[in-house]
Amino acid sequence: MEKFENLPDEKQNTIIDAALKIFATNGYKKASISDIATKAGISKAMVFHYFGTKKELYLYLIRLCYSIITNEINENFNRNITDFFERITLASDIKIAAMKKHTAILAFLTSIYFETDEEVRKDIEVMLAEGEEFRNHLALDDLDTSKFKENIDVNLVMKMLVWMAEGFSNDLNLKGEFDLDTMCKEFYKCLDLLKENLYKTP
Repeated sequence: MEKFENLPDEKQNTIIDAALKIFATNGYKKASISDIATKAGISKAMVFHYFGTKKELYLYLIRLCYSIITNEINENFNRNITDFFERITLASDIKIAAMKKHTAILAFLTSIYFETDEEVRKDIEVMLAEGEEFRNHLALDDLDTSKFKENIDVNLVMKMLVWMAEGFSNDLNLKGEFDLDTMCKEFYKCLDLLKENLYKTP
């Protein structure tokens, strides 16, 4: 990707945004390099020149999106916080702020959860597993579990939150609407509900 990464930032962002939108809208199989090139205002040959293949472009975008989000979290997350729900809320706030800087990321990352094309599915699963490991370390390392009621399995709570997030993503994907603010309000209401029921009464 060296040739692409040597381009001016503005040019890179134009190509990235075009590719994110086309893949998010059409899925991997139906996404056309010609459409990406047209949307980016460059030739089809230049897309191949920069990325080699459609698959390499697609996987590059996934890695890039995760890199943007994880870098933001690493820079802004307060690891001194030991409360589970405060950690989840802070991490979510940081992710949302990152996605607002790059508006096409949410739709693209939502689409990869439902991508079934065999050419990329295994690669996606590997990257999702890496993302899950990062997320679990962020939420659970040095966590103060004393606020939870007895016999609450925090790992199971984490799985519940992932299922909730996937449910929100599926809903957004079906509607074709990606309203971050509305999604966050509902997600945070769910967090409050879980906290009220899983934490000991003060």
